Amino acid sequence: MSEVEISEAAPRRPAPSRLWNRDFFLLWQGQTVSQIGNQAFMIAFAFWVKEATNSATLIGLLMTVSTLPGVLLAPFGGTFADRHSRIRIIIVCDVLAGVAVLVQGLAMRQSWFGMDGLITLLFVVAIFDGIVRAFFGPAINAAIPDLVPQERLAAANSLNQFSAQTSVFAGQAVGGVLYRLLGAPLLFIVDGITFLFSAASEAFVADTFQPPQARADGAPFKAFLHETAEGLRWVWRRAGMRDFVVVASLLNFFAMPMFVLLPFYVQDTLKAGADWYGFILAAVSVGAVAGFLLAGVLRLQRAVRGWTLVAGLLLGPLAFAAIGFVRVPLLALALSFLSGLALGLVNIYLLTLLQAATPPELRGRVLGLLGTLGGGLVPLGMALGGWLGDLTGKNIPLIFGGAGLLSALVTLALATRKECREFLAQDS
Repeated sequence: MSEVEISEAAPRRPAPSRLWNRDFFLLWQGQTVSQIGNQAFMIAFAFWVKEATNSATLIGLLMTVSTLPGVLLAPFGGTFADRHSRIRIIIVCDVLAGVAVLVQGLAMRQSWFGMDGLITLLFVVAIFDGIVRAFFGPAINAAIPDLVPQERLAAANSLNQFSAQTSVFAGQAVGGVLYRLLGAPLLFIVDGITFLFSAASEAFVADTFQPPQARADGAPFKAFLHETAEGLRWVWRRAGMRDFVVVASLLNFFAMPMFVLLPFYVQDTLKAGADWYGFILAAVSVGAVAGFLLAGVLRLQRAVRGWTLVAGLLLGPLAFAAIGFVRVPLLALALSFLSGLALGLVNIYLLTLLQAATPPELRGRVLGLLGTLGGGLVPLGMALGGWLGDLTGKNIPLIFGGAGLLSALVTLALATRKECREFLAQDS
């Protein structure tokens, strides 16, 4: 099927006339609340496992199994989002995630299992959550352009990411404190409730989904695979996009050991507790919010925008890597903020470029595929980070410094690629 035929395959819904319309607000509201609960959950998850086992390898492995399903299944989740109602997918995913986390919290609070059983259940919930996110991520990224005017897409992405990151730093800032006051089980239960609230809010979003035309061969599974391959071919023919995604995958890989070892850095280097772990993560999120706001205000054009994105890709990982050499908590917060600022600005511009460049009927597939390619090495980076942490006796400066140096070298290699510079500087 040719690209012209693809672009004419599905009718488009009438474009909304306002950015801040009812449907976008309902989606935005639900995601804001669920993100707050989810960040409190992540802090409880990391510190509960650390206190129970003191094993960086186990933390890395849990993060790996949580991420791996999303990496493997996101292209299929994208195809699913192009064939079915994206709003319904989002609602069902939030309900399933909420129930899973509620079960984990109740099992811990009611002592249904021993320690080994609770850790095993945490693995099951982590894998299940990864599968759910493989369908949720492409659906929500593909749905946003349908809920706002096309010329306000960058602003909508900024607002959506702003709410997400505001919720993230709010959840992270209080998550460590709440962990001390309430403990992991209650934080898990709160997270489950926020997912259910999000699903209830999204249920009122108008669903104008138009099913795509049925394929002539009449073989559903074969058609499903063929449609997934269409997204792969569309990306592969665009050298700049393809090469950039490979670089993004490497940057994500190098970042993972630092995030896996961050709880150990907080306790062993800063001599602080779970509250400061939350504060450092919150500083990254506050910086990201500032980056989102800058992206919504600045109107960088073509080559200037391309070089700004390269600079952001350099600054973000290097600033976070520098934390490994810092023993002053406030300086660690400042570096975390700077890292988040650079990467927040980059993320908004890149997401807008990808959404605007992709035909609506291919959007779910392409964004799902790019998520898989960009995050393909993340599970390996998590597992490797935990293993290296235990192997080196939690040598934070060595691992953080090495990750930052490798990230800088990969970004500089990106800057030498003409196709990548043209992709970053294209009209959005």
